[in-house]
Amino acid sequence: MISNKYAVIVAGGTGSRLGGGLPKQFRDLNGKPLVWWSIKAFRDTDRDVKIILVVHPDYVQVWKKLFASLPLEDQIPHEVKCGGSSRTESVINGISEIPSSDDVLIAVHDAARPLVTVSLINRGWECGDKYGACVPVIPVTDSLRKICGNDNAAIDRKDYVAVQTPQVFKASILKSAYQKNAGVIFTDDASATEAAGWKTTLFEGSPDNMKVTNPGDIEIATLRLNSRE
Repeated sequence: MISNKYAVIVAGGTGSRLGGGLPKQFRDLNGKPLVWWSIKAFRDTDRDVKIILVVHPDYVQVWKKLFASLPLEDQIPHEVKCGGSSRTESVINGISEIPSSDDVLIAVHDAARPLVTVSLINRGWECGDKYGACVPVIPVTDSLRKICGNDNAAIDRKDYVAVQTPQVFKASILKSAYQKNAGVIFTDDASATEAAGWKTTLFEGSPDNMKVTNPGDIEIATLRLNSRE
């Protein structure tokens, strides 16, 4: 297993869909900022993992104040980088100084998924070490329909999966993918590596690895966190 690991946690959004003034990644979740739970999960997998938090420039000082207010035992070491105007630009900023090597693994995780577990992260490290470009997925449980102009048609959900983070890559693959596709905006990082010709390997995600997006999601995340205790 590659021991040189970087976790890039993308917290560059402004959280407009959730409502309210403070972006969701800085809202309180069980007494800690929401993004702190992802930082903790990565540190719990490996104390030597290097954690990079990508924050919108307008909120760097907000995060630093929140972090400084945490108890000393909860102040997990990490580096802060400024995000860009899109998720893609934020990821590129986050990985910019990571060595482009086959001996380095990068896990890119969305701060809006605070319930990521140690076991899920470890599955990602193992998959990334073996295959080079990996994403966690879960089965689609809702029925699906495809919109075709003014019509629509049922499709078989067995042919689809829902994609989560962290997505894990060898640094050489991820960095070269973004270099080859300079200026292109992607919805996730596996889309960039696929566009550069790399195959994506899937590994088991978790239904509990929810994305905090809409009003009420923080309350749901709180209940799920409490159920682990």
